Amino acid sequence: MKDKTIPRRSSKALTLVTAVVLLGGLAGCGAAESAGTAIAEALRSAAPSVDGKNSAAQPATDPDEITAAIARLASIPVKGRAPKTGYSRDRFGPAWADTDHNGCDTRNDILARDLTGETFKPGTHDCVVATGTLADRYTGKTIRFVRGADTSSAVQIDHIVPLSLAWQTGAQQISDDQRQEFANDPLNLMAADGPSNMAKSDKDAATWLPPNKAFRCEYTARITAVKAKYKLWVTPPEHDAIQGVLTDCA
Repeated sequence: MKDKTIPRRSSKALTLVTAVVLLGGLAGCGAAESAGTAIAEALRSAAPSVDGKNSAAQPATDPDEITAAIARLASIPVKGRAPKTGYSRDRFGPAWADTDHNGCDTRNDILARDLTGETFKPGTHDCVVATGTLADRYTGKTIRFVRGADTSSAVQIDHIVPLSLAWQTGAQQISDDQRQEFANDPLNLMAADGPSNMAKSDKDAATWLPPNKAFRCEYTARITAVKAKYKLWVTPPEHDAIQGVLTDCA
């Protein structure tokens, strides 16, 4: 049976996690993969607090983190978008594959990581999340998740760097295995408010940013971490939008 005693994220742990990734950026793209692994492990072992004030609304403002994120951004190539020709979801492997071989699919892994007070569908070895509470970082709201045909969509799993965008900014040039890893990487995944995720779609930072302005620093920093890890590039408008957010954070 899957061990569900691991605590989820706290806002303090999240700030620490962001520091791990961003400070790795100071060493250049070569440090991105290890930094990505570090944040994924830290995210698995920490949880958002939903007692009193929603921790999703709290900003991370450590100047060193922002400096590191800006340094990482400077190391990422800037190019125009490649054509979308040949893109399909299938190019990133089966949806929500069990890439970490823990017996649970990625969607449920992320729900279990990001929700608090979660319960599980009986007979699934604590894999299929039935209910829980999300401190949503995109909106700053607290959302109740209840699995069901008419309710599951309230909480969706967002690719911080969307698959279609990744395809047009370098993912065509990486291997099938790397694309599947990308689509299931906890660094690039987050449980989020369903309507906000739908509004984001496959937009980049130049055309969509979280309504919760307090999360924009971390959001754009995560984009740079993912792009560096998978050797993707940013478009000129995307670069300028991310740089603008991070500069304001500083």
